This record gives sequence, structure tokens and C-alpha cells, in this order.
Amino acid sequence: MAEEEAAEDRAVRTLPSLRRLSRALPFGRSYGRLGISSSGRLTVPALCSQESVDPQKTAFALRKAWTLYSVTPLYRFRRGRLRDYARLLSAFIAAEKQKGLAVEVGVELDIKVALSSLAELRGSELDQAALLVQLSSRSRASSRNSEDKLVWSGWFCSIFGDDFSENVPEDFTCLPLFLTHGAESYTSLVGSWFQKTFDCYFRRLAISPLNLSWMVAMWAGCKLDRASAVELVFSMPCLAQPLDISYAIHPEDAKALWDTVQKTPGEITQGEVDVFMDCLYAHFHRHFKIHLSAAKLVKVSTGVASAHCDGIVKILHSQYLPDVLMLLTELAISQIQ
Repeated sequence: MAEEEAAEDRAVRTLPSLRRLSRALPFGRSYGRLGISSSGRLTVPALCSQESVDPQKTAFALRKAWTLYSVTPLYRFRRGRLRDYARLLSAFIAAEKQKGLAVEVGVELDIKVALSSLAELRGSELDQAALLVQLSSRSRASSRNSEDKLVWSGWFCSIFGDDFSENVPEDFTCLPLFLTHGAESYTSLVGSWFQKTFDCYFRRLAISPLNLSWMVAMWAGCKLDRASAVELVFSMPCLAQPLDISYAIHPEDAKALWDTVQKTPGEITQGEVDVFMDCLYAHFHRHFKIHLSAAKLVKVSTGVASAHCDGIVKILHSQYLPDVLMLLTELAISQIQ
């Protein structure tokens, strides 16, 4: 009887075929909101500012360097148990820091854990609300009334990832994108606890030069009251000494270029991104006689956000926060599949 129950449990926890859920890159799904149109054009919705986003509730996410991870669905995660999870994670961290010594759950610890739901950070009603994890510390020498110091933050989210969540069993919670800010040692501890507790898997999320080019094209076309320069950083290959080239474009010039390239409002195609980048390459070559197309694009920065190929993102504008997270969710889901 026990063997039959175990077999049934394994069957429930088996995810659907990854081939059946595969999607086109970059950012283009083979079906649903994003995808290839009947004319064979890869399209995504153009970014559009979200006036409904409450800046106070999302302020924690802005102007910090977040390290990106993809996360497989969490098994038997329950929103109603967030306080229990916080106590268990706190005890786990304390035990790990004390080299495996047993720590009683609920006692006063140096590291405090807070888990909270962020209903504002989701793309549709089918998306799961984001989950914020915060670690705070208090020095043993400090007074009991002293304020705790936030030492690490991480959050799980899914922005328009509903087509992925629809294809997983009911006992799984889909929050495929995980962003962290703080010491890697805490990231490792939190990740280990979630993996052991919810049978999920974390993986660093890199951003390819192709996806970086999509990001800079989309973000350069956004309308901002105060826009900063659009900057692209390239790494030159096959040199004895590392060499990076920084290419800055005035934000109005970058937006004007994109506006001439984009043919259909609300759509962006791979061809348009290619034309946008080729124009920038041609302008740079005309002045400096360097072919940037032979270099590797490693970082892009705009007034909306910046992104590095190592999977580090800084979001700068609250109105475009959901749009940036939508692209990152797409990348995370693609890596999982």
C-alpha cells in the first residue's frame, strides 16, 4: 500500500512534457500573448507604462542590482503558511550558521525572516502573487527596541506566465522568476531551504546578447519624463588584454531612431530590432572605424532599466516595472523548459 501511494505521489509531481511546452525565443511564445504571427513575424506587445502600479508598494524593487534565477514550480506551497515558513527558514539559517547544531524553532535568533505576498506584482488574475522574502539582523549587543537591519531580499514572481502555470499539476505553484539582492551566502541558504521544502530547482539566469538587443530596443522606445542616456557596453573578443567599449546615445536620439524603425504600434519584430542595432553599429563605425557587430554585447542601460549578460538587472522606473518583469519571466520560463 505504501509503495502504491509513493508511486501515485511521484506521478502527481511529474511535470508535463517539456517538448510540449517549448517556446520560441527571444521572448516570443509559440502561442498565446506573445508569438509568431500568421505572416511569420515574431511579435511582442510594445511596452506601455502602468499607471496603476502603486510606487510605494514596489519601491523596494527599484534602483537595486538584482541577480536573476529561474525556479521550477514549487510543490505543495501554501500561502496560508507564510508565518510557519518564516519560522522554519529562520531556524534553518541559524542551524546552518552554527555548523549543524540543533536550533529550536521559534526562539530569538540573530536573523529574522519575513515572507509576504505582493498581489500588485502579477500580470493577470491567473498569475500567482509575487512572494517577497526578507532577512533582517540585529546585533546581540544592540538594545531590544533597536530597529532590525535588512541584510538580504529576494522575491519570486510571474508576470504573464499564466500559459506556463496552466500546464502544470494543481499541487504546483508557478513563480518562475527569482530576484535576489544581498550576500550570496544568504542566497544559497534560502535557495537550499526552498529546494528541500518545495522540491524545486534554482538556476542562474543569464541574458544573451540577442535578448539584450531586444531589451535596449524596447526600452529605448519608452516615453519618460526624465530619460537618461542609452548605453551599450561591448566586450571585444580575442584580445590579449580585456577591452570593453561603452557606446552612449542621447535618449531622444535613440527614441527617434526606434520610432522610425517600428512599423506597427504595439508590435515589435526581430527584423525591427536588427535594423535598430544595425543603425547604431553603422553610426559608431562611421565615427570610430570599429565594427561593433564583431564584439559581444554584455550590458545595456536606459532610463527604464539596465541589464547585464551575467543576469544582473536594475529596474529604474516604477511605471515600467511590470513590463520589465514580463520579459524576465519569459526568459526564466524558457530556461526551465
